[in-house]
Amino acid sequence: MSHDELLDVATEAARTAGALLLERFGTERVLATKSTPTDVVSEADLAAERAIRGILARRAPDDAVMGEEGEDVAGTSGRRWVVDPLDGTVNFLYGLPLWAVSIACEGLAAVVYDPVRDELFAATADGPATLNGTALEAIRPPAPTELSQALVATGFGYDPARRVLQAEVVSRVLPQARDIRRGGAAALDLAWVAAGRLDAYYERGINPWDVAAGELICARAGLTVERLDPVGELPWGVLAAPPAVAGALRELVR
Repeated sequence: MSHDELLDVATEAARTAGALLLERFGTERVLATKSTPTDVVSEADLAAERAIRGILARRAPDDAVMGEEGEDVAGTSGRRWVVDPLDGTVNFLYGLPLWAVSIACEGLAAVVYDPVRDELFAATADGPATLNGTALEAIRPPAPTELSQALVATGFGYDPARRVLQAEVVSRVLPQARDIRRGGAAALDLAWVAAGRLDAYYERGINPWDVAAGELICARAGLTVERLDPVGELPWGVLAAPPAVAGALRELVR
């Protein structure tokens, strides 16, 4: 399949899952917890992933699949789909309109879909990053040239001990940046950085399905996108920022 065909598959899957989730938004309850009592999953997460996997099985049956809520599926094509059916589950359960569907055919095509706003952020490996079909380059505001002008997004893990370490890092970034935002949905944070609604993003302790789509969208939007190496008890992470401020942010969070 071409990159555009892969993007079409991702778009169908994301919009199908998004419609299902939007019907449940505001009425869903916690189904179970995972790694900690704050790491929750709902029936909406599971239903959305089933819908996505069904479309992938029909349209890309030879591809591997990694999803947050299901077993990994092996493939023979050399391609792998990385799926987060509901990024921002806690927001979703609280009725906060900051959640999204994230689907990537790893390194080739990516979609982050915000059903509440009907905003589809997308990119392919050889095309521009877009929002509802319009190139982000054409609508994004000018990027900051200094970290002091940058609105920086981040996130925190579920484990209390990890949060203590992440708070220490935030305490170094906050005095140097314009301000900090913590939205609670990594995929949406990255999409918003690509669109210029946030200036930069970093976070450690994430999973591949949190960032696979957002990384490609940010890269195709012209941002610096890097994987952060583990540091002590903090695992790997991701940084995305305009080139002019990426170095200064990296020094604070590395």
